[in-house]
Amino acid sequence: MKSSNIVIRGERALFLLVLLLNSAFALAQTLTGAVKNGTTNKPAAGDEVVLLNLAQGMEEAARTKTDSKGNFSFKLPAGDTPHLIRVIHQGVTYHRMAPPGTTSVEAEVFDVAKKVEGLNVTADVMRVEADDNTLKVARLFAVDNRSKPPKTQMNDQNFEFYLPEGASVDTAMAKTAGGQPINASAVPQKEKNRYAFIFPLRPGETQFQVQYHLPYSGSANLDPKPLYGMDHFVIVLPKSMQFSGPASYQSMQDPGQTDSQVEVVANAQANQSLAFKVAGTGNLPPRNESGGGGGEGMGGGQVSGRDSRPGGGLGPPSDAPDPLEKYRWYVLGVFAVMLAGGGYYISQRASARAGALPGIDQDETVEVRRASPARLRKAAAAAAPATAAPVTLPANSNHSGLLLQALKEELFELEMERQQGRISQEEYEKAKAALDQTLHRAVKREAQKA
Repeated sequence: MKSSNIVIRGERALFLLVLLLNSAFALAQTLTGAVKNGTTNKPAAGDEVVLLNLAQGMEEAARTKTDSKGNFSFKLPAGDTPHLIRVIHQGVTYHRMAPPGTTSVEAEVFDVAKKVEGLNVTADVMRVEADDNTLKVARLFAVDNRSKPPKTQMNDQNFEFYLPEGASVDTAMAKTAGGQPINASAVPQKEKNRYAFIFPLRPGETQFQVQYHLPYSGSANLDPKPLYGMDHFVIVLPKSMQFSGPASYQSMQDPGQTDSQVEVVANAQANQSLAFKVAGTGNLPPRNESGGGGGEGMGGGQVSGRDSRPGGGLGPPSDAPDPLEKYRWYVLGVFAVMLAGGGYYISQRASARAGALPGIDQDETVEVRRASPARLRKAAAAAAPATAAPVTLPANSNHSGLLLQALKEELFELEMERQQGRISQEEYEKAKAALDQTLHRAVKREAQKA
């Protein structure tokens, strides 16, 4: 009888232990969040919130709405699956990552207006290269939204620009503050050679890049036709090419990149005549990196021992006084991120996309390319800050954490490409398998360090 009581007590203790463990487990699997309206500085009530499961690419796991206090919650499935939180406010999406183990997230949204005051084009940069038959140009715009109170600008011609007669768009990208470059669309407008990015201009800086090519017979006249005033208009081209333009251009020499020439117009005005002529041929050299492996040039060729980011950069600052210090961030820091994968898309996707990406403005994704070790190294490089842009990393930042973040964002973009038919099923499965395996190992390493 005594033995029987001991057994019963043991079973009861075990049952209570299981209940306690299940309760703790249930609490650990609840993700709560709060959404703030940065325009009104109040809770964002009634916004739609979507939970995206990144384990299977970009699968919608749940959907809810914020309550009157801007709060929401999701019950997460068991496991170490990374998730992405998408908040939709007045038709514009905002995203926050929720890595495994995350129990709460905070997101900020902004009211949308077709036109906001306080937009400033801080830079318009053109990188020019040429061979015997083709002129290749990468043009980048940096737009700062300083609206007060902060609002997101969104309309059907949100940011417009001109391309030369005969230009063929190879690829277009957009990047929000703190995000990664994503595919965008250079949408043709009614006026010939005029295009627009239909992409939200959220508070902070948004960067746009369009890469294009046109036939070349040894010389060309280019007219950027600026539609907005800007702090700096910059042209970068190889030393082997000749440049001629109006007196407003100031030639500068960067000590860190002796094989290129830089022409700058400060405080350029809207509709100011900035037309210039280039002649000759040449390629911009990628930036040397100690210990670097192979890398892609702007045209997609391999360049041994050079920076793996197409288009390269101007290199880290030297100890000597640098006359280009004011412009270095734009010429190096911006392009080092924005040109990632440009060579591959120039050779494989030489056609403009007609329309904005439906359903999402991915401010925290990276472009998906090949499922190979080199590709994964590029993903880690994309997650790291550019050498010329001063960034303070958290104390617990490390290479594994950056790689984990980049891999989760790669999965996000891969699923988007599959859903839009921009990648074959075979390519999707190959890339997905490689990324899943690497992501699983990275998650395990992070869990072991925690």
